Amino acid sequence: MHQKLRQHIEAIVPLTDEEFAFVASHFSHQKAKKREFLIQEGQKVNHVFFVVSGLLKLTYRDEMANDAIVSFAMEDWWESDYQAFYNKTNASLSLQCLEPTEVYSITLEDYKKLCAGLHKMEHFFLEKANRGHIASQQRIISFLTLSARERYEQLLKRYPSLLQRVPKSLIASYLGVSRETLSRLYN
Repeated sequence: MHQKLRQHIEAIVPLTDEEFAFVASHFSHQKAKKREFLIQEGQKVNHVFFVVSGLLKLTYRDEMANDAIVSFAMEDWWESDYQAFYNKTNASLSLQCLEPTEVYSITLEDYKKLCAGLHKMEHFFLEKANRGHIASQQRIISFLTLSARERYEQLLKRYPSLLQRVPKSLIASYLGVSRETLSRLYN
């Protein structure tokens, strides 16, 4: 049952069976239905999620009640409202399932216990955080330097399967363009 989690971690740090048993004891497993929220704006954020299967969207809602896609999370990705999770504040983002989804989750308390009890996991989480920061910076730079068409082509190149799984309206939101503009880019 934990095989995907183990493979994911061991792509960065090797684990003995005993070490993995310790790791697995800190995670909870859950399944969620399409449209179900794992995090809702305004609520406490108690978990970081590792996606085993399915697809999630992380959104920000502005004062005009418009949702903007901050990110998508598919298999082997981690997602949460990290600011709210680490600062123990209410969520400013929402995390919703776009497909039936299976995740492993970890609380901040269990995260700290895991890292203190197995330093390999500190290295693992640092590596994942660094990769996440790099991806976030690349996304910001793309908004600053690329045209809508170039951002779309970059998305196609980096995540080709995403376009098969996500409605065009959500892709448009992620790219920061209207649905109509995306239609022009798509053709």
